[in-house]
Amino acid sequence: MLEPSTLLVWLQSRRSVRRFSSQPVPPELAHELLTAAMWAPSAHNRQPWRFVVLQTVESREKLAQAMGASYYRDLLKDGMAGEAAAKQVERSRQRIVQAPLAVLLCLDKDQVDIYADAPRQQAAYLMMTQSVALAGGYLLLAAHAHGLGGVWMCAPLFAPAAVRQALELPSDWEPQTLLLIGYPARIPPAPARRELSEVTRYV
Repeated sequence: MLEPSTLLVWLQSRRSVRRFSSQPVPPELAHELLTAAMWAPSAHNRQPWRFVVLQTVESREKLAQAMGASYYRDLLKDGMAGEAAAKQVERSRQRIVQAPLAVLLCLDKDQVDIYADAPRQQAAYLMMTQSVALAGGYLLLAAHAHGLGGVWMCAPLFAPAAVRQALELPSDWEPQTLLLIGYPARIPPAPARRELSEVTRYV
């Protein structure tokens, strides 16, 4: 069992890693990361997370192309020039394709309770998305414990239909986030954090 002070230092050492070495992530290690994610807490113990493991360059390329097309259209709508938009999309594509391992986290919508009124329905949905996010956090921490780096990408939220079609997902699997995992090519410096007093209120 880690000492609390040691745990805090270890948590503070985790970074969002976007550049990876070419060293592959062994399948048995990927399995261990997913197993760790399965132990995340979830609302009503529904365990609503579903994992799509993109093990090959081809599968990551297919996903990157699908999301990239949607991303490019959105950037043009936002007023970005075509050339600049294309460069931004290409950076995103390379990041996804070059990651040794990518895991798409989805929400199984069948796990969301149905209510007659909109406020409770929204709450039921948020409960389950929070649960999926916790699984993603556990996965990233497990990766860190094994000397891997990872980064959380919210891009699937902006192109769920494209993601679902590209990966032939079941209709009840809703894409939530994409985790890119690998051995770090470089470890970035720690970004600034807000003071605890700025974000905390005691009542």
